[in-house]
Amino acid sequence: MVKEKKEPAAAAAAEDGEKLIGRVVHFYGNIDVAIVELAAPLSVGQTIHIKGANDDFIQEVSEMQFEHEAIEQGKKGQQVGVKVSGKVHENDLVFLAE
Repeated sequence: MVKEKKEPAAAAAAEDGEKLIGRVVHFYGNIDVAIVELAAPLSVGQTIHIKGANDDFIQEVSEMQFEHEAIEQGKKGQQVGVKVSGKVHENDLVFLAE
C-alpha cells in the first residue's frame, strides 16, 4: 500500500480559485526576499497569496531571481528569490491567486 504525500493544510488554506505553487524555504528579512521552492511555474506580474501560521497576504510578483540573476519566469523545481511586501516564515505556502 502506497501512502500519498500531502502538503500540510494546503486544501484548507487555499482560497477559491487558488492553486498551490510552492512553499517558502528561507526568508531574508533585511532585504525582504523569500526563497520559494516552486511546485509549478511562476512569472513576474502574477499575483500570489502567501499563507502560513503567522502570515497571510496577497501581492503581485514584481521581482524574481534565480542564482542572483533577474528572471521573468521560474520553473517547477527551482528555488527562486521573490521580493515580498511582508514578513514570511519557512514553510509558508504560496498560492497563485486568480
